[in-house]
Amino acid sequence: MLTGKAALITGGGGGIGRACALRMAELGADIVIADIVSERCAEVAASVEAFGRKALAIQTDVMDTDQIRTAIASADEAFGRLDILINNAGGVAYKSFLGQSERSWRRHIDINFVSMLAATHAAAPIMAREGRGGSIVNVASIEGMRAGPNVGVYAACKAAMVSFTKTMALELSEDQIRVNCIAPDHTVTPGGRGNRAGPVDQSKWRVPTPDEDDRMCRVIPLLREGDAEECGDLVAFLSSDMASYITGAIIPIDGGTSAAMGWVRGSRGQWTQMEGQRPDR
Repeated sequence: MLTGKAALITGGGGGIGRACALRMAELGADIVIADIVSERCAEVAASVEAFGRKALAIQTDVMDTDQIRTAIASADEAFGRLDILINNAGGVAYKSFLGQSERSWRRHIDINFVSMLAATHAAAPIMAREGRGGSIVNVASIEGMRAGPNVGVYAACKAAMVSFTKTMALELSEDQIRVNCIAPDHTVTPGGRGNRAGPVDQSKWRVPTPDEDDRMCRVIPLLREGDAEECGDLVAFLSSDMASYITGAIIPIDGGTSAAMGWVRGSRGQWTQMEGQRPDR
């Protein structure tokens, strides 16, 4: 389905990015992994090669736009093409806006939004160069489509990503470059389990307590967190010719939470989602 394609994934060393890399490699794509953690780059590259595909591991701090441009130029040099760009890198710190410093605002904007601008600006001309077109998939969040208490700047960046996706779908359409966006919510990732640095090691992940798991499931209509692999499947589909007439789409992949969205104050005044109990729970 992706045989002969070359893809670059920012933040490709763990979580959703890693799942995208492995799923697309399984479907025939050669993969460039751009991640700040060198051990993760190497591990994913080895896994891609195990599928019989070519891999290029490039340690990349996406807060440095020169490093992003270098990674994309390296992909072009290695493969002579770039067909797919996955703007996946991002990050968030949970803090009220008034409790957040300007340095923190700017870091959130750089990693979540500016990195996407830089990667798109560098990759699109390569996709357009020989008339083949390509696919860009931006990994946003449902926080970009609703209020985000304690993640205000992050949510604003994701809302900007949603808007930019739609605009680029129009601007790049004449070059046959499709631009789409996925919007996950609760998804199991290394960062969400406390494995924020170093190699991905599930044996060291924090395991939610039964009470935490129960409260989480009550706000997700499908009663469980998502798997990164499910996001990888959706991204691979959007990157393939099976989605050849899809562009400008924003697709929630959230177990139904966007359909049930609603923020309320909890018993201690904290912002939380509604936690209505199912009759049988």
